[in-house]
Amino acid sequence: MSTYRILIVEDSLTMRQLISFALNRIRGARLVEASDGMEGLKKLSMERFDLILTDINMPVMDGLKLVSLIRSDPGYANVPIIVITTEAAQEDRERALALGANDYITKPMQPSKVYEVARRLLNVEQ
Repeated sequence: MSTYRILIVEDSLTMRQLISFALNRIRGARLVEASDGMEGLKKLSMERFDLILTDINMPVMDGLKLVSLIRSDPGYANVPIIVITTEAAQEDRERALALGANDYITKPMQPSKVYEVARRLLNVEQ
């Protein structure tokens, strides 16, 4: 069975729990959490991840800066990134996707939507 290492970067504990609940449905998922972009970068430097989910509005380093830093690392050029945010404006979505995010989910989000997008990006069978 495959193991999927997934990093969740989100400053809200409640949102991290909700995202974790959705992703735990993926067989073989191993979840790691970070509460801001800097902590997320540290975790990325310590181990390899197969999928990254990040909020935009966070203290210390926001999610868009995190996405651009991840995409500037050749080792993470092809790792899927999902942005989950309250920012619903079309220009925010376009900016995140232009920086290298693979998908963009607005809050309030449905756990089933997070699960489906993650499963698709990881190429996981149902």
